[in-house]
Amino acid sequence: MRKFQWVFVALALICISLTARGLAADASDSGVAVGSKAPDFTLQNQDGANVNLHDFAGKIVVLEWTNPNCPFVLRHYQAKTMQTLAGQFKDVTWLAINSSATASNAADKQWATDQAIPYPVLNDVATTVGKAYHATNTPEMFIIGADGTLLYKGAIDNDPTGDKTTDKINYVQQALTEILAGKSVSVPETKPYGCHVSYRD
Repeated sequence: MRKFQWVFVALALICISLTARGLAADASDSGVAVGSKAPDFTLQNQDGANVNLHDFAGKIVVLEWTNPNCPFVLRHYQAKTMQTLAGQFKDVTWLAINSSATASNAADKQWATDQAIPYPVLNDVATTVGKAYHATNTPEMFIIGADGTLLYKGAIDNDPTGDKTTDKINYVQQALTEILAGKSVSVPETKPYGCHVSYRD
């Protein structure tokens, strides 16, 4: 187990160094604020069909920034973090978005197949959506309320290294539970961790 953790740390450091270019200059602002209207968008899913955010008006939507080449993302998919949550909250629309410079429908489809992802993986290789939301990391999560406002943005949990055994909080699970219960989100924003989104120049 300790050997696996060291391997993960090494891979994570490689990922971070490879993506250290970070955000493009025009993505340097803070993006959409919690409580503000979530930007609409249209992107293709892994099958080449258009997916429009406005088609889910009246529903809670989770946006998950993903990158198949990021070890942080891979760790969560091997642990079934995202797949399990999406299955737990069946009335919530879950959309993964790949804003990486190498994103393609074919690669997203292979990723979805390999990881048994039950929801769409959207291709944002043009980076317009990632920059509109100021997505900086993979994984990074955004929750949009039924009225179209952003209710949460940040990390999936409080366990960046994946070795926390106590006091672990899944922020997305917590927020969705509160929203569905008609409550305010107690932790509406956290600092995301993972690989930087590798936007193309």
